[in-house]
Amino acid sequence: MRVCVTGATGFLGKYVVELLTEKGCKVTAFGRNADKGAQLKNDNVTFIKGNLESLRDVSLAVRDCEYVIHAGALSSSWGPEKDFYNTNVKGTENVLKSCEKYKIKRLVFISSPSIYTRNKDQHFIKESQVAWNSKLNYYIQSKILAEKAINNFKTNTFEKVIIRPRGLFGIGDTSIIPRLMRANKVTGIPVFNNGDNSVDITCVENVAHSIWLAMTVTGLDGSVYNITNGQPMAFKKILSLFLKETGQKPRFVKLNYPVMSKVVGGIEWLCKIMAIKREPVFTRYTLMTLGFSQTLSIEKAKNELGYEPVYSIEEGIKNYAKWYREQNYKH
Repeated sequence: MRVCVTGATGFLGKYVVELLTEKGCKVTAFGRNADKGAQLKNDNVTFIKGNLESLRDVSLAVRDCEYVIHAGALSSSWGPEKDFYNTNVKGTENVLKSCEKYKIKRLVFISSPSIYTRNKDQHFIKESQVAWNSKLNYYIQSKILAEKAINNFKTNTFEKVIIRPRGLFGIGDTSIIPRLMRANKVTGIPVFNNGDNSVDITCVENVAHSIWLAMTVTGLDGSVYNITNGQPMAFKKILSLFLKETGQKPRFVKLNYPVMSKVVGGIEWLCKIMAIKREPVFTRYTLMTLGFSQTLSIEKAKNELGYEPVYSIEEGIKNYAKWYREQNYKH
């Protein structure tokens, strides 16, 4: 099979490219980072440097492929609205146009469970429970618009499948876990309600596996799937496991949610008024992520995709911690 992977130089994209080549696919890896792209290249992987905002670039990547994994996105809780729109919405529209033009068989779009976020606890969220009118941040709005673009795109040429993976972690992660590790060393990790809120995280290898299933299992056109490890845990417990395996002593700072909500809302308002580009230490999205339970139901993925996690959270943490210790030793 010939597969195009957008966002191939990102954290998840790299794992997807590696899994596809293990499965015997020919891969066109599309991304912005030429240095990381060069590291992906081999006899079965061709790298094309380009931007999702350019229809020409996207078409060049898609034209010789049968399947497209659209993992490319601007992923952040802060930034200018136009940047999120151009990359995540216009970029997705360019992918759709290219898929139609070159008559691919199936598009798998990597969305985000951030589109479920609300100011309350939510347990075992189903795929239909999207906060479609959310104005929490531009990233969430852009992901909602991207999903709508996919759902509204009329085609008899190719099939469309959407997956929403939650809280990715693994070797090479430069986002979620490293930020919390740094916070633990510097100020302590903020927790609300003693850190007892339940959360889902997912080994990145499991997400790559789910993408393979979403690409190859028949009869999925128009379907949407949540992907997690299926092991909801208290936020404090998950962090304690990471810290124990990496040899750090947990430092948790208890905060009051109602007070912090007012403070953070004021900070966001001030940053937007003053056009401050740097992301605040806390955003409303970060606050809700840390302050409330959010767990996803993966029953649909299990029943229709045949999805089962390849690695448990405990196995994933041990693998990550070993790599983390090695990196710190090197530096």
